[in-house]
Amino acid sequence: MAREKRREELYVTVPNLFRCPISMDVMKSPVSLCTGVTYDRSSIEKWLALGHKTCPATMQTLPSTLTTPNLTLRRLIQLWLSHADAARAPLTPSSAVSKEEAAGIIKGELDASSVEKLIDFMKASEGNLKFVALSNGAVSRFVEFFAESDEIRIRELIVEVFDLISSEIGVREKLNELILKCGDRSDCLSSFATVLREGNAESKVKSAKILELIALNPESQHKISNKPGVLQNLYTLTTAESDTAAVEGGLSALLAVATSRAAKKELIRLGIVRTVGRILSLSGVVGVIERAVAMLETVATCTEGRGAIGEDSECVGEIVKRLMRCSGAATEHGITVLWSVCCLARDQAAQERVAKVNGLTKVLVVMQSACSSTTKHMCSELVKVLRAKSSKSNLAPYETRTIHIAPY
Repeated sequence: MAREKRREELYVTVPNLFRCPISMDVMKSPVSLCTGVTYDRSSIEKWLALGHKTCPATMQTLPSTLTTPNLTLRRLIQLWLSHADAARAPLTPSSAVSKEEAAGIIKGELDASSVEKLIDFMKASEGNLKFVALSNGAVSRFVEFFAESDEIRIRELIVEVFDLISSEIGVREKLNELILKCGDRSDCLSSFATVLREGNAESKVKSAKILELIALNPESQHKISNKPGVLQNLYTLTTAESDTAAVEGGLSALLAVATSRAAKKELIRLGIVRTVGRILSLSGVVGVIERAVAMLETVATCTEGRGAIGEDSECVGEIVKRLMRCSGAATEHGITVLWSVCCLARDQAAQERVAKVNGLTKVLVVMQSACSSTTKHMCSELVKVLRAKSSKSNLAPYETRTIHIAPY
């Protein structure tokens, strides 16, 4: 009886560390702000979407609203939940494998069933995860199996393995080395392209995450972006308007890998400018908005990108609307895009669109905010250009050194 009571207590007593400071529920997807405080993703995204620019727990002003997945805490919560489930059903036999069995799976013939058991083993504890990630030859075995298998289910499972082990020290670099090493019989990047095209929603997002993680330098970025199907399928993720995780994952991966002029031109051809404009008009998630405007900043570094942004009838207007409405990072990205199109490219149509949506006032407000010196300089140049387009506005003669424009 005492033992059963102890198990029940284990189930109902939730450690405070596992509770979201906002909802007070057990966190399903813990993410950390730059202040170091961890929240459940859904709760903090709702907080930020309401326009808050502070950390709810500390009330510190946030220099950036980007969130980082707290993988260690996630695994601890998963472990606690597995123990809690065991307490509720103590007679259910455990299907977990031992370390010896896990080692045998790694060295033996892999199939969907054995990989599923290995995943359950890794999720059971941090020690188990390290055991697999650091086992001699394990990473190379997974990469080889991923490249050579033709079954989409097996590829999905291996992507989950990559996602689990990627946070361990040295594994990211090892994945970079092995995945980008193309052999005669196998090609990992083509396997990722297949998962991005045919896999389930979760495996697509995780594939995008792995590609982002291994894009460590210009050489790896070039290999990834040049692999047929990768850019297009990552772009397709960004068009999934109803799936925030897919949109954010696709944008993050594209920002990491699409660094060459050729990659940017391909994204422009696919329609990234139009897609990002639609994201800005519909999304209320801060992380998505920041990445969307950063994507426009990336493509605006080439002539074709500036032309596409200037030609889009809605994109420029959506950028202006988001200034000072989302986060400091999104605002600075937005100013850079507007400067690239209106000042660098001298796009007359874009200048008129910015002026039409009260862009001069917004740029003045940004210029007097706590932005970087580079952003202030770009704001100053934008003001000079936009004055002529805003001749009917009472702000036309406004001096840029004045500091009494109130934010709204």
